[in-house]
Amino acid sequence: MAVIIREIGTKKELKKFIRFGINLYKNCEFAAPPLLMDDLLNLSKGSNPALDFCEKAYFLAYKENKIVGRIAAIINPVANERWNQKNARFGWVDFIDDAEVTTALFDAVEKWAKSKGMIAIQGPLGFTDFDHEGTLIEGYDKLGTLATIYNYSYYPGHIERNGYVKDIDWNEYQITIPEVFPEKYFRIAEIVKKKFNLTPKRFRSRKELVNNYAQKIFDLLNLCYQDLYGYTKLNDKQIHFYIKLYFSFFRLDTVSVVVDEKDDVVALGIAMPSFTKALQKAKGRLFPLGWYYMLRALKKNDLVDLYLMAVHPNYQNKGVNSILFADLMPQFAKNGYKFAESNPELETNTRMSSQWGSFEYVNHKKRRVYIKEI
Repeated sequence: MAVIIREIGTKKELKKFIRFGINLYKNCEFAAPPLLMDDLLNLSKGSNPALDFCEKAYFLAYKENKIVGRIAAIINPVANERWNQKNARFGWVDFIDDAEVTTALFDAVEKWAKSKGMIAIQGPLGFTDFDHEGTLIEGYDKLGTLATIYNYSYYPGHIERNGYVKDIDWNEYQITIPEVFPEKYFRIAEIVKKKFNLTPKRFRSRKELVNNYAQKIFDLLNLCYQDLYGYTKLNDKQIHFYIKLYFSFFRLDTVSVVVDEKDDVVALGIAMPSFTKALQKAKGRLFPLGWYYMLRALKKNDLVDLYLMAVHPNYQNKGVNSILFADLMPQFAKNGYKFAESNPELETNTRMSSQWGSFEYVNHKKRRVYIKEI
């Protein structure tokens, strides 16, 4: 039976779009399915401020009256202007192991992109760099994370058969948390703090962190990430959206913020206990028991995910990252974390990857963004 592609438009259809991605992995021991409510916020105009300027279309593939695939088509004009491109993006792409389905999905995105005057398509990417990015191409037997795409091993072959080629790769590392943190890091951290008059902050409440430093954190991220692949500066509405979406989850003892004498943020490290197993049990829903699994993951875990690390350009290559490590690593060990997940690091960002050299680590996952001229 032929594949039927339908562009969706209602909230009910959007829930089906999200649910397909969750259900496809319901029996997968490695995937971290999203919460339905989070994807609804992210994919809905009126809640995600990126949709104030991005164009989008969501498509579902049907075969024998069953949903067998999904894909989002996106145009981010801010990114196109920043990188001097006329590119569309594909994201939220999932499909059964059926070449006819994959071809129909990508044909729909390509026709849509051509109708908008675009000349190439790249992905998987989202509306911004804070959405999930990159098809997993290595590490299918490794646990996924809340911040990344997990996909089955047949995905790359399907995408490449439709004419897509590598644009860039990310590497992901698993770092062993030392039971005893190397003394040299404490010594270096003390020297750097005194030399540049820097102070790692301690927080008594999330309110203190959000009210005093959240905006400064995103200002630093906008500065540090501005030249990284595909990044576009977040506006104030987007920053407030991400603060509301993510800052309620952090454990205060897995956040390190380093400030200068003016109380400006010059370095940060943000981590969270792994939510993967909790998300698997929640099956996309926070209620009735999803919240319990998430709360339990915050309190009892042996794996921590490193979400964001940044050092102001004026302080890079000056040992400031030693302050972050001296602040976070002993706390990780105290909390019982055995391993840390780096999450994706661009293959071109050797400055970031080189910092793991002082620890026991393994490059255990790799993901790819593809591109195709249309």
